[in-house]
Amino acid sequence: MKKHWIVGTRGSKLALIQTEIVIGELQVLYPSLSFETRIIKTTGDSVWDTPLYLIGEKGLFIKEIEEALVRNDIDLAVHSMKDLPTDMLGGLSMSAILARRDPRDTFVSLKYSRLSDVPLGARIGTSSMRRKTQLLAARPDLEIVPLRGNVDTRIGKLEAQGLDGIILAYAGVKRMGLEDRVREMIPLDIMVPPSGQGAIGIETRADDAAAGLVRPLDDPPTRFEVGLERTFQTGVGGGCSVPLGVNARLAGHRVTLRVVFGAEDGTIIFKECAEGPEAEAEDLVRRLLEGLKRARQMGTHQ
Repeated sequence: MKKHWIVGTRGSKLALIQTEIVIGELQVLYPSLSFETRIIKTTGDSVWDTPLYLIGEKGLFIKEIEEALVRNDIDLAVHSMKDLPTDMLGGLSMSAILARRDPRDTFVSLKYSRLSDVPLGARIGTSSMRRKTQLLAARPDLEIVPLRGNVDTRIGKLEAQGLDGIILAYAGVKRMGLEDRVREMIPLDIMVPPSGQGAIGIETRADDAAAGLVRPLDDPPTRFEVGLERTFQTGVGGGCSVPLGVNARLAGHRVTLRVVFGAEDGTIIFKECAEGPEAEAEDLVRRLLEGLKRARQMGTHQ
């Protein structure tokens, strides 16, 4: 086994922190090996003035990193699982998914303790179609302000733009040590997170020694949950342009699957929470996909 490994990542502060987490765990396992971080600029890091769902491309934060893997420029790549499209480049493998943090979204504000406390017409910052849909479903009076940027950038814009609050993923806020900014963990019945939120994935070439190197970091329950979420996401299609929330939770040998699908104006087309045995998880996914398909065809509001 070679002694030096190159780890590809985006250059955002959160991406670098997540890469440090992975390298730290690998160095505990392999103290005689060395790891080098290589920053790769992605399309998503180059376009800051447009909401992601309007750009119309898949893999905005991973395409260039995957291409570097295929070219052998790097040995492994660290990703936020929520950024990964369900179709990976051929020859690549998600060789480890670390145990994820709480996948919920959070409400961050300088003025209010809870999202429900904000006044009529309050200005809430987010550029996520999924978040916009669920916010307007709960509070049609809100003004949703487009907000792109890294976690620390968005927190800075909270005051600079005079916003009443912003919505951020708890996992990213926590990993950056900014959890003191969180005013409220938004309940799952109000806002369902996207597939993979809170989980860090390590991608390698499928037939490379790096796949075996990182495998001990894989967390089976997280892989199971994220796998179900990505299976559902694949069944829906549409990538980040679709206002879809999907979250799986494995407890003991039972799985809970929450799904919400809506429209940009806050109309909820389908919302469901179902539970079943772990062994029947694929049937659970299939039933909810069928329910969503019927609702979309009928235009039924659940």
